[in-house]
Amino acid sequence: MEPKKAVALEYHRQQDIAPRIVAKGAGAVAQAIIQTAKDNDVVVVENSSLTDALMTLEVEQVIPEDLFLAVAEVLAYVYRIRHQKA
Repeated sequence: MEPKKAVALEYHRQQDIAPRIVAKGAGAVAQAIIQTAKDNDVVVVENSSLTDALMTLEVEQVIPEDLFLAVAEVLAYVYRIRHQKA
């Protein structure tokens, strides 16, 4: 069985061109990323195919254009969840 993976993204609509990776890892590192997100009330979305694609990138790298649509769908979902909580 493959270890769990996680990628953390950051995006500020007013200042960033595109989302960027701020953390990534597998196994214990992935669990720590997920727990840190939950501890800070950050929405966690599971999408293994997108995570696999993002794992090939470097931390601090801006998301490449070919992944914009997939990441935009996740961000739209996150914004809806946040709006519902507010």
